[in-house]
Amino acid sequence: MPIQLYGFWRSNAAFRVRVALALKKLPFEEIEIDILSGRQFDTAYAEVNAEHVVPTFVHDGHRIFQSLAIMEYLDDIWPEPRLLPADAKERAYARSLALVSVADSHPFIVPRVRKHLGAAFGADAAAIESWCKHWVDEGLATYERLLTRRPPAPFALGPAPTIADICIAGQIVMANLFELDLAAFPAVAALGKRCFELSAFADAHPIQQAGYKTENGHH
Repeated sequence: MPIQLYGFWRSNAAFRVRVALALKKLPFEEIEIDILSGRQFDTAYAEVNAEHVVPTFVHDGHRIFQSLAIMEYLDDIWPEPRLLPADAKERAYARSLALVSVADSHPFIVPRVRKHLGAAFGADAAAIESWCKHWVDEGLATYERLLTRRPPAPFALGPAPTIADICIAGQIVMANLFELDLAAFPAVAALGKRCFELSAFADAHPIQQAGYKTENGHH
């Protein structure tokens, strides 16, 4: 049975899973759920994902949600190439780096938070954009400190990319979408350059997705 991924071109969490699948060379069918127009709340999709978020990963009749859980599942089922190191301390470090973006930065800028800022506090588009840029910037600054303390060699944990690099690349994708300059974050920018030289990362970028091209008038 082929792997299915319910995702969206702009979803950072879907980006992470697309990279992980590409690194493991696993083909999949992507089903688009337009989270900007609220399709994640449709009854049919609520059956698939009770949290009303993307991505949802479907394999062997099982549905898995939350990008980090999906990436760890991929490592359990298809161990090569590893996305999580075998060593316990290194595995914890990889997870810690991943969670800076997954738990501490990205959740502040997702559609439901942006919508709530407007509805509950009367924030206008400019205020919401400023809020988003702040939290993306915070994540980049944290990564810069961490990568300065332990320089990539050439990836965050050594010779091959892991969930850490996938999530740092995701943070860079957020910076790209908000047109933030990476000049203040040279270690992050250098790692990002190495990641996006790999087709697994480059092809997963939101601007390479069909949905982006349709929305922005590219054919």
